[in-house]
Amino acid sequence: MTTLAAAPTRQARRARAAVAALFLTNGAVFFNVVPRYPQIKADLGVSNALFGTAIAAMPVGALLAGLLAGAVIRRLGSARTASFGIVLLTLATLIIPFAPHWTAFAGALFVVGALDSIIDVAQNAHGLRVQRLYGRSILNSLHGVWSIGAVLGGLMGSAAAGLSVPIGVHLTVSAVLFSAIALVAFRFLLPGAEDAERVADQDATPVSRSFTRAAVGMLAALGVLAAAGALVEDAGASWGALYLSDDLKAGAATAGLAVVAMQVAMTVGRLAGDRVVDRFGQRTVVRAGSALAAIGMGAALAVPSVPSALAGFALAGLGVATLVPAAMHTADELPGLAPGTGLTIVSWLLRGGFLLSPPLVGLIADQTSLRVGLLSVVLAGVITVIFGRVLVNRA
Repeated sequence: MTTLAAAPTRQARRARAAVAALFLTNGAVFFNVVPRYPQIKADLGVSNALFGTAIAAMPVGALLAGLLAGAVIRRLGSARTASFGIVLLTLATLIIPFAPHWTAFAGALFVVGALDSIIDVAQNAHGLRVQRLYGRSILNSLHGVWSIGAVLGGLMGSAAAGLSVPIGVHLTVSAVLFSAIALVAFRFLLPGAEDAERVADQDATPVSRSFTRAAVGMLAALGVLAAAGALVEDAGASWGALYLSDDLKAGAATAGLAVVAMQVAMTVGRLAGDRVVDRFGQRTVVRAGSALAAIGMGAALAVPSVPSALAGFALAGLGVATLVPAAMHTADELPGLAPGTGLTIVSWLLRGGFLLSPPLVGLIADQTSLRVGLLSVVLAGVITVIFGRVLVNRA
């Protein structure tokens, strides 16, 4: 259950601003790297398949570390885990400019993925703590702030690429800036136990020591939804710049706008998401949005050009804007599970989409073209329309 309040307290407002700052920095740190992918790929001298394999090391690290998030949070607390984890994350990105071989680049991304998976669960767990104090949904807006961070990072990376700023200098500036923001935010996060804001419900379903068949089925379906959302996001992050630069012959600065277009649209969708979901229900919003993503990206690939590609990535981002928050929220409310269990598992399954997408798209691109490989976005939209029926359609 949630503690209902007429108005959020000063502490709650400060905590919301602080956790939003963590979401912003988490989005900005990695997306500073993404627009530099064409230069990194050229410097390493690798094929699409090898580059995709190297990128896949990030979700591998996330998958291996993700299930440890609950234990780390119980020991250190979600506030400390998220804040200081972001500092470590920025330091990990500084390995990338000095990678002499694609395996070293993959190793750096492995560390980045491992840290990011734990930070992701921690910041969402803390966001849900703040949401309980507010007594209404704020999670979509927090993910919207993450998207703002991703846009900010993408713009920084695109500008640095366009100005030919050395990657080492660029990522050092990013590390100093966003580490400072995370450390300041830590001072204003909620203190105390992770379940301090929960109110005991006498009629709640008892917590089970083992997973029921229904719980496993729901978690699997929610994991598929989250993975589909990850696949769409990864298409823009990992392949957008390469598609525009290699297939459509766009310049470095323009090519970096693919991920920016997706994240801007996703930001708009998430910032408006809480209000839209309250009106129409999260199941309706997610399924309609996923249909929009599939149709928009399909049309963009059918008529290839720089403007249509940017529009396609934007519609894909807008369409899946509320998908991951909806899957996480539903998982966190599954009856019979210990607090945080559903969130941790679905966050872990989410990484499966990031693991499968880069090598799959890279392999298809080498065999056919990257344009064909990006049809995975259309497929993810169709899958979400089908599996979205498991979401609760709260009006």
